[in-house]
Amino acid sequence: MSQITFEMDELHWALQVMDTIDVGLVVLDLEHNVCLWNSFMQSYSGINGDKILHQNLFDVVPNLPEEWLKAQIAACSELKSRIFSNWEDRPHIFDFKNYSPLSHQRINMYQNLVMTPLTSLNGRVSHVCVMVQDVSDVASSKLQLRDSNERLSTMSRTDGLTGLFNRAYWESCLSKEYESAKLLTQPSTLVIFDIDHFKKVNDTYGHGAGDEVIRQTARLLKKTARNSDLCGRYGGEEFTVLLPGTTADQAHYFAERLRKRVEEYGVDTSSGPINFTISLGVCELSPCIASHLEWLESADKALYQSKQSGRNQTSLFPFE
Repeated sequence: MSQITFEMDELHWALQVMDTIDVGLVVLDLEHNVCLWNSFMQSYSGINGDKILHQNLFDVVPNLPEEWLKAQIAACSELKSRIFSNWEDRPHIFDFKNYSPLSHQRINMYQNLVMTPLTSLNGRVSHVCVMVQDVSDVASSKLQLRDSNERLSTMSRTDGLTGLFNRAYWESCLSKEYESAKLLTQPSTLVIFDIDHFKKVNDTYGHGAGDEVIRQTARLLKKTARNSDLCGRYGGEEFTVLLPGTTADQAHYFAERLRKRVEEYGVDTSSGPINFTISLGVCELSPCIASHLEWLESADKALYQSKQSGRNQTSLFPFE
């Protein structure tokens, strides 16, 4: 066998390997013309080699991140160094569908990309090889784990009935806000309230109706609060709201707005509508308050004042 025949056989084997491996291979010249487009790329793109060979990649393949990809190809050739792109930084380069049964029905193929400079006999980079690896299974498993962790994290800090922060998490926010407001000497006000005669609601209409009253109260609270406000269910029919950057007068306006909304609202039940009211206590953080727990106790005293004064009203601490 002659040397030329042996070398042709080696080239033939190499081309077969490149065409059958389960990785996308694209070779581009420095003008982005396609010189190699293997079976993987044909199968997932739907573009046959005879349609794309010697054509500009960006003229034939739709939805490519053209500016970004050209910059990576230029860096690969100029630096004579491999360039890597991870799916976590850029989920996909080529807009391919995902057909893996293990990737939990995610639509797009997640891809890792490796670009390798190819040199000619004179040592200069003449082409760039782009390797496209399907990592949908790995990415999907990692994303599913991340989603599960986020759901668990959310569940650990929210109340299941209302979707508000639970007591433990809300108290941790209160402690942080206390330290922050003290350090920055900025106003911050705490509002605590509960549903008037809630036991009577449960006794008259049942606990299911009572739960609905709590849910609707939380909904009205979220509707009234700003995105920066921290709303919590403190326990039973008792709620708390932390209003950063807010004075007592501003918080009183917020509390009264919420109180009137609740008073005008009715919860529909099979036994008829339930009308109910809330009583509120407001306390702005002041230098004489020694801890976040004392802050909470002061707001609670204001709530007790509202209860003692006939309910369905807002009281401020310290009392005037």
